[in-house]
Amino acid sequence: MVKIMEKAYGYCRVSGAGQIDGNGFDRQEEEIKKFASTHKIEIVQIFKEQVSGCKDEEQREVFQQMIAEILRNGVRTIIVEGLDRLAREYRIQEQLLIYLASKGIALIDCRTGEDVTDAITADPMKRALVQIQAVFSELEKNLLVKKLRLARESKRKITGNCEGRKSWNDSPDKRDLIIETIKILRKKPRGRKRMTFVKVAEELNRMASDDTKYSALTGAEWNGPMIQNFIQRYMVDPI
Repeated sequence: MVKIMEKAYGYCRVSGAGQIDGNGFDRQEEEIKKFASTHKIEIVQIFKEQVSGCKDEEQREVFQQMIAEILRNGVRTIIVEGLDRLAREYRIQEQLLIYLASKGIALIDCRTGEDVTDAITADPMKRALVQIQAVFSELEKNLLVKKLRLARESKRKITGNCEGRKSWNDSPDKRDLIIETIKILRKKPRGRKRMTFVKVAEELNRMASDDTKYSALTGAEWNGPMIQNFIQRYMVDPI
């Protein structure tokens, strides 16, 4: 069962922009808050990150920001909707859990109510069950990838093409404008901190309200994870 605690952070993760535009973050945040309310836990902050579940802690900027915040203020608990929101790939999931355990940070799974970091370090049987969960999560991801690939191949045979989501590379002028704008906004002023992804998103949304050339490709509002993903994909020298 979950340990008694007073405060915790929430961590939400989605893999792609489609989940951001849908209800990926909203659903996870709702489940975390519901769990916290039931167990009388105060959620200090919920961190949201768009990053592949195959990335480790060094490749997760928002995750690292959360860890830095945790180590600063003494709160030692993270709540996730489920272990697959930490990572879907077993190897990465176990690596992240060991990383958290090494820093004395508890990770609580909403679905099971369990302190997973404690389980993997204290009880061999529970550790095995956590590992089994991760294996099935990875299997589910691989089956979904295969299903989507087969669907695309089937459509291609019927229609001769299979158009996916429009890419920024299909609109190079707009892409390059956004790149230059982000560079300007993210340039570190002397003696001050660099503008965060969230602040960059807010500024782009303000600019887009006056000129649509600054809008996101899907027409949705910019947010921090979208900016982070854009930088990682399209900027030669990420900032």
